[in-house]
Amino acid sequence: MIWFKAFASGFLATLVFHQGLFALFWLGGVVPMAPFNLSPVPPLGVPAVVSLAFFGGLWGMVLWLILGRLAGMKFWLGDVIVGAVGPTIVAMLVVFPLKGLDASAQTWVGGLILNGFWGLGVAVFMRLLGARAITTH
Repeated sequence: MIWFKAFASGFLATLVFHQGLFALFWLGGVVPMAPFNLSPVPPLGVPAVVSLAFFGGLWGMVLWLILGRLAGMKFWLGDVIVGAVGPTIVAMLVVFPLKGLDASAQTWVGGLILNGFWGLGVAVFMRLLGARAITTH
């Protein structure tokens, strides 16, 4: 059940926090692409935002695996920091090259901000879904 909560938290944080902040960036003219991209992506032809949210769910599980034993401020800061760094490194060093995209200082900084905010969202949704620190005896 906890893994479902972690996946759901990452999925929802992508739609609400990541894409919400991306929408503010787009409205402010900071990014050229609109949020909530509904263009189909291979191989299944699902909307890009659903694919992004699916991977956000998987990353939510990674965050819980790494940070699920933490409580209090360590949990919250850990989610923001690991949420910012992990997905951004993978995006810039793996996903961007596979898609033929250039990683610039702007995309690194934007990725860190968006993904850090996403990590905060994961922590918020984990708490809203009732997840508490894993205790070991």
